[in-house]
Amino acid sequence: MATVKVGVMGAADDTLAPEERARLAVMAEELGAALAARKCICLTGATTGLPYMVTRAARRHGALTVGVSPAASAQEHADRYGLPADAADIIVFTGFGLKGRNVVTVRSCDIVIIFGGATGTLNEFTIAYDEGKIIGVLQGSGGIADHIEELLGFVHKRTAARVLFSSDPAALLDSCLAALA
Repeated sequence: MATVKVGVMGAADDTLAPEERARLAVMAEELGAALAARKCICLTGATTGLPYMVTRAARRHGALTVGVSPAASAQEHADRYGLPADAADIIVFTGFGLKGRNVVTVRSCDIVIIFGGATGTLNEFTIAYDEGKIIGVLQGSGGIADHIEELLGFVHKRTAARVLFSSDPAALLDSCLAALA
């Protein structure tokens, strides 16, 4: 099997309270370590916040990380979007803006992990759902992740998507990898 590409979608907002940030940093470290241990490629939106924390952890543990930027260039990435230059080992500049970047990122993944999140993460979830992706939802990570199960009760569209839930980052990744196999 080719190297599995796992997209981590979550809140780019860095306004978390210190205690919540510390709790989520532990989850991010566990997810990053699990991605590296399973030789997965980690994809994000080349952004800040929770995806950035996972990217940094994955890189520390030896995983290849790819960021998909909304910007057309490194300068626009930094100046217009205020995104970090060290958000991944490789940054792909799409020039497609935030929502266009979301489509490219999700379509590039074999598995999508929802970690916290707000409106942008909800957008990424709906794209992944429509595209029939394997979606892992990290329960207890706050934001939209803690409401996906409820939202699915309102969705009547059938797709090939498989939505899996766990509060344990490594167990969630293992379940997603098993579903992919």
